[in-house]
Amino acid sequence: MKLNQKMRKIFIAIAFHLLIALLSGITLLPFIWMLSTSVMPTGEASTFPPTLVPKKFTLDQYRFLFDRINLGRHFLNSLILAISVTGVSLLINSLAGYGFAKFSFKGKRPLFIFLLSSMIIPAQVTMLPVFLILNKMGLLNTYFGIILPGMASIFAIFLINQYLKGIPDSLLEAAKIDGASHFTIYWRIILPLAKPVLVTLALFTFMGTWNDFLWPLIVMTKEEMYTLPVALANLFGEHAQDVELMMAGSVITILPIMIVFMFLQKYYIQGILLGGVKE
Repeated sequence: MKLNQKMRKIFIAIAFHLLIALLSGITLLPFIWMLSTSVMPTGEASTFPPTLVPKKFTLDQYRFLFDRINLGRHFLNSLILAISVTGVSLLINSLAGYGFAKFSFKGKRPLFIFLLSSMIIPAQVTMLPVFLILNKMGLLNTYFGIILPGMASIFAIFLINQYLKGIPDSLLEAAKIDGASHFTIYWRIILPLAKPVLVTLALFTFMGTWNDFLWPLIVMTKEEMYTLPVALANLFGEHAQDVELMMAGSVITILPIMIVFMFLQKYYIQGILLGGVKE
């Protein structure tokens, strides 16, 4: 009887792992096909029946992207913007979240509720007034035209505020007794303790800025200032039938995101689990 139960548990465990492996394979198949297609000669991906493994390995598609379309410049534009927006927004949002979580001031609760209620306004509604403001400031076709609107996020402030509420006030009071200033407490205590939620927000912000298409398309009118998604959209319009070239562009687009996520996924999961449950 015990042997049958043990065999049953082993069978269930094997079946479960096989199911997970199957679902993982189905999920990874499009990415594997995209990577494989990007190193195929032009036209091979359009043959029938389709092939998953290239008959002849080539990097011609990547050479074309970087040599003739100057994709390296657009890649650099996206990288500079994603890193800048992520760094600046983390600083500003963490300061704001710290203020709402650990400071008492008049009108704090109504102001916080007002900020949260503004999240229901679609971002597309504010694009025209923000564009007009940036135009008056002379920030079109500049990095600051992308960085400035992304410096603060109500969602990020809310998430940091919820996380910091879980830090005991007694810890901060002890630091004040030792003579630490508010900024010293923020820099040496708050930031290290808030690492999981900050990494989570860094991933969200980096991915959002890296993949953003509409706002850079509006702000950047000069081709040399295009970000990677905008440049690839123009490329796909000109080479819609060149599947291998489009897949090479897609690989270049998603590869940095995958690398960043692989290295920071531990903190990302901690931030999701802990940051959203503080009261």
